[in-house]
Amino acid sequence: MRCIADTAPGRTEAPVPSDRPSARLRGFRPDDVVPIAAIVEEALHERYDPSLYGSLSAEWPDGFLVAVDADDRPVGFLLGVTQVPGEARVLMFAVERDHRARGVGALLMDAFLAASRGRGFQRATLEVRVSNATAIRFYARYGYSVVDLLRSYYSDGENGYQMARPV
Repeated sequence: MRCIADTAPGRTEAPVPSDRPSARLRGFRPDDVVPIAAIVEEALHERYDPSLYGSLSAEWPDGFLVAVDADDRPVGFLLGVTQVPGEARVLMFAVERDHRARGVGALLMDAFLAASRGRGFQRATLEVRVSNATAIRFYARYGYSVVDLLRSYYSDGENGYQMARPV
């Protein structure tokens, strides 16, 4: 494995901003499929078979975190999977546009890393579009660094970075 970019210096756990409203977290429920699919389409520009969410949730229920507003409506989510022994992978992670920069992503990532530590994982990985500088900066604040370039990784042909960090 080769490192392409260094992790940002300093803090590796980003705090939730205290001056902004934050969501609360809960586990995935089957009635979350429609709102989560809408978040995926808007934020990730992808469409998946709706049955995917339920089947992946069954594999690691504590790895599928849903951020909800005061009305229990999903405003973000992080879908973690375990495909490699000792490793947690962020398969999908997105927050509705109106709820970004309000600590929702930090809340989700903090809980995911805690769940990963609880399962005894040693490493966490994810993939991100090379053009998504905001997400790359967010992940770097959490101690992720680029470990590989994934050519034509996304359905539209865009390259991706694989990023990783110790848990």
